[in-house]
Amino acid sequence: MKRQSITFPVLILALGLAPGRVTAQTKTPEALSIAREGYLFAGGKYSNVGNGQAMSGQLYAEFQIPTKLTHPWPIVMIHGGSQSGTNFTGTPDGREGWAQFFLREGYAVYVVDQPGRGRAAYEADLYGPATQVNLENTQRRFVAPERYKLWPQAHLHTQWPGQGAPGDPVFDQFYASQIPSIQNFTLQQELNRDAILALLEKMGPAILLTHSQSGAFGWPVADARPDLVKAIVAVEPNGPPFFDVENISAPDWFQDAATKARPWGITAVPLSYSPAPATASDLVIAKQVDPDAPDLARCWMQESPARQLPNLQKFPILVLTSEASYHAPYDHCTVKYMEQAGVHPAWIKLADVGIHGNGHMMMLEKNNQEIGLVMSRWLDKALGDKARKGP
Repeated sequence: MKRQSITFPVLILALGLAPGRVTAQTKTPEALSIAREGYLFAGGKYSNVGNGQAMSGQLYAEFQIPTKLTHPWPIVMIHGGSQSGTNFTGTPDGREGWAQFFLREGYAVYVVDQPGRGRAAYEADLYGPATQVNLENTQRRFVAPERYKLWPQAHLHTQWPGQGAPGDPVFDQFYASQIPSIQNFTLQQELNRDAILALLEKMGPAILLTHSQSGAFGWPVADARPDLVKAIVAVEPNGPPFFDVENISAPDWFQDAATKARPWGITAVPLSYSPAPATASDLVIAKQVDPDAPDLARCWMQESPARQLPNLQKFPILVLTSEASYHAPYDHCTVKYMEQAGVHPAWIKLADVGIHGNGHMMMLEKNNQEIGLVMSRWLDKALGDKARKGP
């Protein structure tokens, strides 16, 4: 049966919120009251490089703790590819970001720069070559997919706060923030897994908010230490399972890449399946004959009996997908794969709750505060009474 979309005001009422709450972003927000703030580095090791030693593998995290701290577990925000923590600390047109939103909701917030990105320095001798920022790809995938129409949902994009082209001040601010990334995808996951684990071991249990590329980091972190992860909010996590999807053209929109980007299903690094496979190739998979809908990619799934992911079953997970992103054709494959492995994530498609027109960089788009509200209220429900200290 087809799900009916509901308007955002209906969603607000269903979640027990005052309808006026969502319009707060149109007013000048009150000054944040911060009890404590600072930064730390986590992870990293020394290695011999040339005639000396260098440190690599460390992440940078800046944190703020609001005066009105009403939630016991902080949120750790981890950016995606070509990005840095600035994705969460503001928008290129000068509005507040998700960091400020969740501080106002009463959470402590930690914003990460991945190893080799931003304020966690790139060590070329140890990290290898970097993938350079691509001006055309930034427009195609992030800010103006409606101009290129590379996937069926792309024309629905309306929420970018600017013209989405060089010379527009909003675009120029965004493009100036883009940063080259470690090219080796497996190395990215290894470094980030270890650094995020080191961060959690310093700070204690937390909620992980991942986006895009970093979706593949959250799963191995939680698999290794589920006791340190209270929930994962996976905003369009890296996927789909096993193979990247390449956009071609109508009517055959989707084609698998030649090699597996995620040989362990949702990661390039090992996960604790049960029964345990000796190697990733022991995961026996098959591709759907027909897609779930004409505008969706066909999914790769395990053949029965499917191996399970028991450690990812120990805490709540939300997968969040926008209407117009290049993830719209395939995030369902990630959800289906996890379901098959015994993990039961909640999946919110923003269009189904009346939030339309968003692309992949939804945390920067015009309605980012509405999307923050959806995530916040899901956390309240998923974590229950334990999620709030105060009334």
